[in-house]
Amino acid sequence: MASRDATDADDSTGAVVPDRPRLDLAGDVADLAAALVDIPSVSRDEALIADTVESALRGQAPHLEVVRSGNAVLARTSLGRARRVMLAGHLDTVPIAGNVPSRRVAGAGDVDGVRGEARGADLLYGCGTVDMKSGDAVFLHLAATLTAPVHDITLVLYDCEEIAAEYNGLGRIERDLPGWLAADVAVLGEPSDGVIEAGCQGTLRVRLTTEGVRSHSARSWLGVNAVHGLAPVLQRLAGYAPRQVDIDGCVYREGLQAVRVTGGVAGNVVPDAASIDVNFRFAPDRTADEALEHVREVFAGIDAGMEVTDLSPGALPGLAAPAAVELVAAAGGRFRAKYGWTDVARFAARGIPAVNYGPGDPNLAHTRGEFVDTAQIHQVAQVLRSYLTTGVPA
Repeated sequence: MASRDATDADDSTGAVVPDRPRLDLAGDVADLAAALVDIPSVSRDEALIADTVESALRGQAPHLEVVRSGNAVLARTSLGRARRVMLAGHLDTVPIAGNVPSRRVAGAGDVDGVRGEARGADLLYGCGTVDMKSGDAVFLHLAATLTAPVHDITLVLYDCEEIAAEYNGLGRIERDLPGWLAADVAVLGEPSDGVIEAGCQGTLRVRLTTEGVRSHSARSWLGVNAVHGLAPVLQRLAGYAPRQVDIDGCVYREGLQAVRVTGGVAGNVVPDAASIDVNFRFAPDRTADEALEHVREVFAGIDAGMEVTDLSPGALPGLAAPAAVELVAAAGGRFRAKYGWTDVARFAARGIPAVNYGPGDPNLAHTRGEFVDTAQIHQVAQVLRSYLTTGVPA
């Protein structure tokens, strides 16, 4: 757990701040992960963890320039290296589910049907252990302890990733401090089970709405059932054959799925309105406009209105970029496609190759029994330390 010091001083005023947690950035990286987990930081309530991280960086990493943006903390070296590597992660978590503070378990564990003994002998449990305070700990530890890396480093730890995109701290940083997002490659510490997951798929949601005529169900011939009008939509979905696309050796699997159906008035009423939400996860070789056009083609000819409710483009893997080639080599040449959408897409939109690389099984993210094998935290830290200190020939 994080230690506390009642004599800690506020960086801006010099006033005493009671009971602020203290982080040991140079200590064991798994202990640092546990200390971060022990600081609650549900989305939109990240002030304490941002204060703590900022104080630790200013006090323990004098070689870094440190700035604050809302509840995001940014730090960087300025050594004049030929390349700059960005280490980016979010500080927020989903709502706590009785799983803070953290706890360490040696040996077996059975959580949410996942047997812990298959994952290692030292397991760290708690909200955010996977998504993604273990990745944050790795990045903080490396940024603070590497005073002469072969690549310049920018550390970006930001707020509000787990909620609507309009609140995402990266958007604010992009508006207010765009120069801080310049890099030759970006590494997001999203959980990837210690394997590089390149790029990400895009996501599109549309709502298809049908209209009918309301009537008493005992006289159904007087009405038109809007729920029945969704049948052609469901038939198209059931018969849909998704693509698999190989880009730079990463195989992306598309999917078109109904995710929500609404309709009905009462148990004795023929409904006059119904809707179905459809989610399209599309490979990054499609633009957002191309993905939308594809969905329109799938449902062409169906008598239903269509409304776009969410659309975020994907990110190409960018593994041909020299800095990315070296990173993959440092990670033992293992990589795969990222199916879910992540903030790598924001960096790709800026022309920066970006990958997801962090400790933790993403299948455990957001679960009550979230845990990470501490050996994997150390493994990811060692791979990135090697990459940042020695470089790997392309």
